[in-house]
Amino acid sequence: MSKRLNEQGTVVLRVQVRSDGTAGLIEVKSSSGFPRLDQAATDAVKTWRFNPATVDGKPIEEWYQVPVTLKLQN
Repeated sequence: MSKRLNEQGTVVLRVQVRSDGTAGLIEVKSSSGFPRLDQAATDAVKTWRFNPATVDGKPIEEWYQVPVTLKLQN
């Protein structure tokens, strides 16, 4: 649907990266202006694996801002 409507943009997500590298809570910090794209970005980031922050060599939970650009291509 978004492709047909020519929707594209950048979503900035605030992502809680757990100590095991998985995404915990995800919040939309800055919307693309299209709820469908914001949801698609959130759904994608839920499946990503991250390198967690470390303190004294031990992984810790930390929050990050993650920009996701959704752009139409031919």
